[in-house]
Amino acid sequence: MQPSDPAGELAPPAHEFPFDPTYGYGLPELLAVGAPPEPPGFEDFWRGLYDTARRVDPLPELGPPEAEVDGVLVSPVSFRSAGGRRIGGWLTAPADGRITRGCVATHGYGGRRAPEPGLPPVGAATIWPCLRGLGARSLFPDIPPDAGSHVLTGIEDRGTYVLGGCAADVWAAASALLYLLPAASGHLSYLGGSFGGGIGALALPWDDRFDAAALWVPTFGNHPLRLTMPCVGSGEAVRERATGDPAVLDVLPYFDAATAAARLTIPVHVGAALFDPAVPPPGQFAVYNALPAKRGLTVLRAGHFDHEGTAREDAALEEAQREFLTA
Repeated sequence: MQPSDPAGELAPPAHEFPFDPTYGYGLPELLAVGAPPEPPGFEDFWRGLYDTARRVDPLPELGPPEAEVDGVLVSPVSFRSAGGRRIGGWLTAPADGRITRGCVATHGYGGRRAPEPGLPPVGAATIWPCLRGLGARSLFPDIPPDAGSHVLTGIEDRGTYVLGGCAADVWAAASALLYLLPAASGHLSYLGGSFGGGIGALALPWDDRFDAAALWVPTFGNHPLRLTMPCVGSGEAVRERATGDPAVLDVLPYFDAATAAARLTIPVHVGAALFDPAVPPPGQFAVYNALPAKRGLTVLRAGHFDHEGTAREDAALEEAQREFLTA
């Protein structure tokens, strides 16, 4: 964890939101936020989802390189996932062929329009899927691409909720990567922020091919608490839906990133913010606090909000997470 902040560099930035994006929590209070208990059948539900998804042959297709960026080749890729969805994205790999590890890198609710080859550790072959309904390469007519609608897709039933399908896309992406580049199987990591951070916490406990993960400003943590907190992110759509349709309260416990994080046995680094208008910080810290294994924490002044220190914070977080994944 980062040291104390006597200079006040982590003080909340000025803002014009009609609510307090710290939600009245300081760092000591955030570090005390817990995770909800598992609902009945939580493990059986997720293991069943994983087993079903892993039986799908990903049938990956890799196109010729589109570009080379700082010694990394960028190629288009697609693969099959649960429900017969064909997921698109990119695969990046060292141009010299010296692959030392693999990585699955997801995205936030803004989707992904291109990979970021500088994020993973050096030597990583990385697959960058656009999870179903999002990004530039995995759009479907029955899954709305905007965050507020996407997060409600199929929420009526845990068996149809889109977040389960997105977790399946992570597992399928790993299968596709290891099929195309078996050299990546030695050390397989996960990278995901915001939406991708929450999906990672949900997907990783069930897949023993991964040996480390880095999450930042992860969403979907501690739904009971999140539902009491207004925000400008996808959580607001869920909060409004739950107010008018309490039946979703029976579904959300199966998709709580903090509950799932308590089952993670691999090392995980989390970047969590003290101020965040899109993903309430108590939910982010709930994910970190639930981790039972080796863990690392970088405390950010703000998430989902540009301020004068944003670039510096982002660079420091990226470096800390690369070091954590290679330790």
